[in-house]
Amino acid sequence: MVIDDNSINWSQGVFEDENQFKNACETPRSGNDINGNTFPDIQGSLLNENNWLRSWSNNTYLWYDEIADQNPANFTSTSNYFDVLKTNELTSSGNAKDRFHFTFDSEEWLQLTQAGQSAGYGVEFALVSSSPPRQILIAYTEPNTPATEASVNLLRGAEIITIDGAAVVDSNDTDILNAGLFPGDVGESHTFVVRDSGATETREITMTSAIITSPPVLNVSSLATSSGNVGYILFNSHIATAEQELVDAINQLSNDNVNELVLDLRYNGGGLLAIASQLGYMIAGANATTDKVFDNTIFNDKHTAINPITGSALTPTPFYDKTLGFSIDAGQLLPSLNLDRVFILSTSGTCSASEAIINRLRGVNVEVVLIGSTTCGKPYGFFPADNCGTTYFTIQFKGENDQGFGDYADGFSPINTAGTVGTTVPGCSVADDYSHQLGDQQEDLLATALSYRDTGVCPTPTGKAVKMTSADSLKQQSSDVQELAVKDPRKLNDMILSLPY
Repeated sequence: MVIDDNSINWSQGVFEDENQFKNACETPRSGNDINGNTFPDIQGSLLNENNWLRSWSNNTYLWYDEIADQNPANFTSTSNYFDVLKTNELTSSGNAKDRFHFTFDSEEWLQLTQAGQSAGYGVEFALVSSSPPRQILIAYTEPNTPATEASVNLLRGAEIITIDGAAVVDSNDTDILNAGLFPGDVGESHTFVVRDSGATETREITMTSAIITSPPVLNVSSLATSSGNVGYILFNSHIATAEQELVDAINQLSNDNVNELVLDLRYNGGGLLAIASQLGYMIAGANATTDKVFDNTIFNDKHTAINPITGSALTPTPFYDKTLGFSIDAGQLLPSLNLDRVFILSTSGTCSASEAIINRLRGVNVEVVLIGSTTCGKPYGFFPADNCGTTYFTIQFKGENDQGFGDYADGFSPINTAGTVGTTVPGCSVADDYSHQLGDQQEDLLATALSYRDTGVCPTPTGKAVKMTSADSLKQQSSDVQELAVKDPRKLNDMILSLPY
């Protein structure tokens, strides 16, 4: 039963049950979602939607007692109201405590997380500088996409000079820049002037957005060294299809008899924690992980025994040693490399479930050597919640490893990092190298990992933070017209095994 607007009287600190307002929409959807499920919407109002947000946040937000309770009737949109339903506290380094509060269109979110599909070009941009003087480079492209067509042929390291006539370096018209970088629909054509890596001349290209299916594992290889084969995996997203691709990768490296692994997570912003758990097992094996905790999930103090989203008892997540049915039939024993050390390549784009791999392996005494830059700092997660066509992401839990550690809100930093650092781990601070392709043994992060493996010596620290952005799935969140401030849900999301759609 929907509560009539006239009967809703706001009283500060008094919260109705969120279920009284759930699915009561100002503009109800009709029909079915991409999975064939009937939309649950009924006729309601904006005030119903805002009240659902208020009660849901008070119930499930990790820091619910740090939200300033404001009258939902004073807000003319759910997006504006949702923006204030979070903490304003800071971390010890001065970063915002909650940098991971966002929304996404529900249908797009289903496409993205279940199939890795979204509208775009199949290119990852690196915003070396997002405000003037700006610089945007190509971090990588995905095969068989508009970015890799013969007439376009974008490669890592190319620089974007202009977008639809607007100069990247200093244009005030960020609407043009954002529209070109982040097309909202399939079939949009945008013109770019680019300078390829190592080139002096520029060239003009046109890309037309399409539905992009992103493979989470882009590169698997065995690198021959004088002390044995070293495996390399470029792993970009903890989505459902990663289960099959990671199993295939580990089997390939096992057949190649690798004795070390370089796991490239520099552009992996997270996703399914269960996938991270499986990968942790496949790296470390049964001896290190049997009866050990991969993740101990902690909600706010209202929910110490029961998961408030699923209603199930809160029990630690193990290192999963079997397939879970994401993209392989469930119940099959996973392969493993049985390593006691792993080299992880990182940037500020290494986030969430990727950081969980770092922390959880350290929790079972697997040595993690971090090569690159400080990670993003997200020991938190959430269950995506759809209401009236918008999927909301609010921090609901934090995770700890087998040793009870989970406080890395300022990220993980290689131990020789200069300036502001997060939780330090062994390794070397090295800036991302756009002059070489990923997987090239001359690329600085990979070359440093291979060198450190033999010598234990780091080069002079150079690592720094760079915004990593995918043109095929970003949403703009800019309040400063001069800055390209963008957000990619794949790079901010942690989820648990069951997805409450």
